[in-house]
Amino acid sequence: MNTIPVTNPRSGEVDYQAPAVSREEVAAAANRLRLAQPTWEALGPERRAKVLLDWKQAIQRHAADIAHALCLDTGRHLLAQIETASVQDWISWWAGRAPALLGNVRSGKSVMAPSVEYSHRLKPYPVIGIISPWNVPLILGLIDAVPALAAGCSVLLKPSEVTPRFAEPLRRAIEEVPELDRVIEIVTGGPETGQALIDHVDAVCFTGSVPTGRKVAVQAAENFIPAFLELGGKDPAIVMASANLEIAADAILRSGVGLTGQACQSLERIYVQESVFEDFVELLVAKASATNINWPDLHTGQIGPFIFPPQAAKVQQHIDEAVAEGAQVRCGGQVEEHGGWWCPATVLTDVTHEMKIMREETFGPVLPVMPFKSSDQAIKLANDSIFGLSGAVFAGSREEGEAIAERLTGGAISVNDAGLTAQVHDVEKNSFCLSGMGGSRMGDAGLLRFVRKRAILFQSGIPACLSAMDESLAARDRSGD
Repeated sequence: MNTIPVTNPRSGEVDYQAPAVSREEVAAAANRLRLAQPTWEALGPERRAKVLLDWKQAIQRHAADIAHALCLDTGRHLLAQIETASVQDWISWWAGRAPALLGNVRSGKSVMAPSVEYSHRLKPYPVIGIISPWNVPLILGLIDAVPALAAGCSVLLKPSEVTPRFAEPLRRAIEEVPELDRVIEIVTGGPETGQALIDHVDAVCFTGSVPTGRKVAVQAAENFIPAFLELGGKDPAIVMASANLEIAADAILRSGVGLTGQACQSLERIYVQESVFEDFVELLVAKASATNINWPDLHTGQIGPFIFPPQAAKVQQHIDEAVAEGAQVRCGGQVEEHGGWWCPATVLTDVTHEMKIMREETFGPVLPVMPFKSSDQAIKLANDSIFGLSGAVFAGSREEGEAIAERLTGGAISVNDAGLTAQVHDVEKNSFCLSGMGGSRMGDAGLLRFVRKRAILFQSGIPACLSAMDESLAARDRSGD
């Protein structure tokens, strides 16, 4: 079997080879899943929930190995532990929620045709394909897989070729639950594996960049299947003069620098009202300067390495181009090589919307800060983007914050905090603009997007005869007025 080299982000060395699953193997896996899915669906939501909870127990037994694999791939120890624990919580959530959602089927009489009674059946898509990204590998693979399984679908999951190591210990946990083992398969490989997956599934979930998302959407359309896309962001934060600057600086720093800024909902543009601009920047710079990269000791510091080495060069390019165009580096600003690549928390001022740093997704621990005069100007600046994932508003009152949030282009706007959408998976939201399309992966819609409604229609009266279509009826109506 062909393999794909995997780079350790801390050492910069290739120390793992992932299988590159062929098109033929993807097709065979999809066929196995398609054959097994009807039996899985027939179990019903309560029995599927029990199987999922058995899987949770298996993941607990393999948690150390899964977290270790994630740590090797991402260079992040604490977050690897958080990922492993979070997916167990999601399994519990969907195991508890799915039976009520799938059992809530309407029946009644048609208003338009009162003699017709109806009832709905929810039919899952047989095979859901999932192509997950490298930045939060386990969470962003199973965030779609778990509700799809709970809905009665089978799942074909392809992790990113950058961070595929968790697949092996996760498979072992799956194999311990025979009923589940028949309806979820993991295939590793590069773009060709992902393309093959789209050709053999009934709906596809993709999390990643806008350029790749476009390709997924086109291929899905050619195959006439739904595509649920969660793409990039350039999330703004607005800090009003009335805000608690200490709270705002802490939340913005956590959101923009946490996960090395390698999260789609990371704050990447900061707009601060003029009267408090210098005070806020001074506070933010002090807090950012006090952070550390987690090198050489994995167990210290707040900022991990770039998981995908080419991302380091892109971040440095954004910083350097901004500086060349007049931006000022207030702290950080220089990517460091220690085998792998790290970037200290970076704050920039004197930035403009003509700079890439304010337009394109940077995906690094960089916070460009720009002043504004009025809330109208702040909203205009925040909405001046091709993205619309999420954002944040900091204000002195809930009313002021919500009034601004309501005018922002984005699917989830946090008020007096940042990135709350990452904590509230039970709250539905959509992505706007180029940040995605398709049903929400949050809230009840996260499961219901994987089922279709079938209507069973019962005629309690006398069916119409062909005579009802007799053209003479129209002529009679015209002559008999």
